Amino acid sequence: MVTEQLISPKSIVVVGGSEDTTKPGGSALKNLINNRYSGKLYVVNPTAENVQWQKTYKSVEELPQVDCAILAIPAAMCVPAVKELCANKGCKAIIIFSAGFGEDGPEGAALEKEIVSIVNQYGASLIGPNCIGVITERYAGVFTQPTSNISPDGVDIISGSGATVVFIMEAAIRMGLKFANVFSVGNSAQLGVEDILEYFDNNYIHGKSSPVKLLYIENVSNPQKLLKHARSLISKGARIAAIKAGYSEAGSRAASSHTGALATPDVAVNALFKKAGIIRAYGREELVNIASVLSLPALKGKKVAIVTHAGGPAVMLTDVLNTNGVDIPHIAGEKADELLQKLFKGSSVSNPIDFLATGTPQQLDYILEACENQFDVDASVVIFGSPGLTDVYPAYEVLHKRMNQSKKPIYPILPSVINAGEAIDKFQKKGGVSFNDEVSFGKAFVKVANSIRFPEAEQFNDIDEVAIRKVIDSNNEGYISPEQIQKLLDAAGINRVKEFAVTSLEQAKISMKEISYPVVMKVIGPLHKTDVGGVVLNVKDDSTLCKEFDRLMSIKDATGVLIQPMLSGTEVFIGAKKEGNFGTLVMCGLGGIFIEALKDVQTALAPVSCQEADDMIKSLKGYKIIKGVRGLEGVNEEAFNETVRRVSALCKIAPEIAEMDLNPLLGNSNGVVAVDARIRIEK
Repeated sequence: MVTEQLISPKSIVVVGGSEDTTKPGGSALKNLINNRYSGKLYVVNPTAENVQWQKTYKSVEELPQVDCAILAIPAAMCVPAVKELCANKGCKAIIIFSAGFGEDGPEGAALEKEIVSIVNQYGASLIGPNCIGVITERYAGVFTQPTSNISPDGVDIISGSGATVVFIMEAAIRMGLKFANVFSVGNSAQLGVEDILEYFDNNYIHGKSSPVKLLYIENVSNPQKLLKHARSLISKGARIAAIKAGYSEAGSRAASSHTGALATPDVAVNALFKKAGIIRAYGREELVNIASVLSLPALKGKKVAIVTHAGGPAVMLTDVLNTNGVDIPHIAGEKADELLQKLFKGSSVSNPIDFLATGTPQQLDYILEACENQFDVDASVVIFGSPGLTDVYPAYEVLHKRMNQSKKPIYPILPSVINAGEAIDKFQKKGGVSFNDEVSFGKAFVKVANSIRFPEAEQFNDIDEVAIRKVIDSNNEGYISPEQIQKLLDAAGINRVKEFAVTSLEQAKISMKEISYPVVMKVIGPLHKTDVGGVVLNVKDDSTLCKEFDRLMSIKDATGVLIQPMLSGTEVFIGAKKEGNFGTLVMCGLGGIFIEALKDVQTALAPVSCQEADDMIKSLKGYKIIKGVRGLEGVNEEAFNETVRRVSALCKIAPEIAEMDLNPLLGNSNGVVAVDARIRIEK
């Protein structure tokens, strides 16, 4: 629970405040004073009468009632201090800088647990321990620098790492980006990233609240809460970018199916972020670049004009944008000719619009006027540096004026951080955000431009939930039989091949009265049938049927044989896997051996909407095969899409499904049909 006293305390005590500003308690006190905290400020220091011109108290017991306490004392001293503050001083917000808690071993974890119990008992908020603190519009309760780029107009950031948030803020300063609220949650003993995001969501007012939220996450402890509040914030007009650190894995996990091998925890993070609409970054610089793009007016299309007086950077930017789905439209015609007449000879307006190194601020103004009102573009990117020969600030003033007036976003790339450093600084102090590298900007811009917010998943009215639950409830953990799989697929409306599971040659012959040759025969029992010679294709007569039945039943662990009609089509794959508290991951791709050879798979978090399924299919590297290539019949995309969503719906009704493979499904222009399926349940 985030209390009002954490956000806007009327009184704050720094327990462990000192004159020494190289220590957390002294530095935090200095930040509160320098950032003009207007409430009552108290200090607890047992040895000093006054600290930084503030009257001190010898102990927390001597304090008056206080809203918020910042603790910069050894871990062992925090428990009694928190108990006194919450029980007797009415304190409803505790911020603990101190380390030596859960991150330090069992003894520290026990102290942390005791503190959480106390703050919960008294309805207080706890930030930390092991954090740098909190910054809100009301106060700067941190012991770190910088605090110079704090502004109500800035972006919000929540971080699981104290040092990282400092480094992010430092990187942001170089681009003119400011911060409104900073929450360093440290060990997240009580309040974590998801809880602060919930607070932002519950209190968000578009046009008043900061619309850009940044996250640094090392552990997604509550994926569903993160998903809920991220989607809610974005639906209200906010945008979110995040780093999820720790995405590599040492070695490969043992898995009992293709799906298990493909669905790694980081795949789950990607699926969660994509479903939520969170733009993922992989480093501090990238996060800050994305935040800077998001802090400018919202992009309403993907047609971009590149305005430059330097050819090389424009070419590099064009490469990044154009190869990632952003259009750099050719500009020509009467309006283009009119603009060209206002520029120096040798200039070009075809896009990129190059007005040469000698271009003037007035010419830049003409260009931006044309991009705003005459050319069919959605945004402009201006690259304007300096060789150190002239003062470029007049051009930056034009740029600043146009950015404030234009309804289309204008992105300034000001690369001359040395030659035009003073001009860039003046530009940023007037409120301008700028970028210093065209390729870094381009990569961030592409992520923003290509980010998608998916709608809620549609419901199927013909799925038999009662039948699905009956199968799940009547089976034990582990892989379920082909007969039970058939019942599940039928209840979910998933098209499957007609098949018969037999355990005797007599049953095999009887099954042939229901289907016709040629048929496929598959061993039942071993997990990877092809590895043990457990699949026979194109069986055309009784003699071959009998011979292959005997051979298949002699395979180790064989319990029966599956007989299916021999069908043709493109092999595709749909799978699902339960990934901890993230929920169920649904995957699709090319099937058969391609799933192992190419690993060309797209993933989404269930429930999957029609738009999500469409995006998954069209994002496959092998999409051209699904479309049909070189005379080969393609796959019915509508049927493929529907089957992905029906698998998703089945897994939502039966969350006990731990792994599910439909591999392969055979697809053609008429539809897709599952010819092999494996389902494992966990209860």
